[in-house]
This record gives sequence, C-alpha cells and structure tokens, in this order.
Amino acid sequence: MRHAAIWLLALALLASAGCAARSTAPGLPRGVLEAREGVATFYGQEFHGKTTASGARFDMQSLVAAHPTYPFGTIVRVTNLDNGRHVQVRIVDRGPAPSARAAGVVIDLSYRGAETLRFVRAGRARVRLEVLSWGDRSQP
Repeated sequence: MRHAAIWLLALALLASAGCAARSTAPGLPRGVLEAREGVATFYGQEFHGKTTASGARFDMQSLVAAHPTYPFGTIVRVTNLDNGRHVQVRIVDRGPAPSARAAGVVIDLSYRGAETLRFVRAGRARVRLEVLSWGDRSQP
C-alpha cells in the first residue's frame, strides 16, 4: 500500500510539472517566452546583400536581427524603452560582436528595425527583448 502511495505521489508531481512547463513564466506577459533588457544597435548598407550566419542574404530593409544565442528563426519583439515604439524581428544572423556585448549590446537590428524604433540617428537605444516564438533549436 505504501509503495502504491509513493507511485501516485510521483505521478501527480510529474503531471503537475508538465503543466507548469507549458505555462508562461512568472512575471512575463502572456505569449512572451523570455524577456531581457539591454542596448540595441543596427547594421545596414555595409552588410546589405551579404550572406548571414543562417545562410540567408541580409536585406537591410527587412525586419531581421542578429543575436548571439537565439536560434535562427526566433521571433523577437523589440521595444525602444525611451519612446515605447516596438517591432517584431526574425533572428537570421549572429552578433553583436563580443566587444559590443561587453558594453551591454544585446541585439543588432536591420536598418529598417532601427528606423521603426527611431534610433538611426543616435545609433543605439535602450531596449526590451521579448521572445514570442523560438526558431529551430536544433540549429547551431
């Protein structure tokens, strides 16, 4: 009888853990899988038409971005913390460079992304990243 009670308890814990894994993390808005804040920069003309780390051609007028670890294809909402403007981008490249990351840069946006957030002139902005969907996690 005692053995059966332990099995039932173990099953109940496993079932509740499975439910918790599908729910939104505490403190995050519904539909947001991960959030972080930092600085955004952008890249444009000098990389336009070149091949990205994912193999796609970089188009500075598309809503794409580079992130050091997010899987390619991940959709991220980027919000400019100074003006509240936001944009959704798809991760297609790796970056920012290690020296920029050391300075707090968490994402490199395409020119169009920076234009949408209105920080082209400044060159950088304080932002919040919110992952809305993960790309293919089997990709490097």
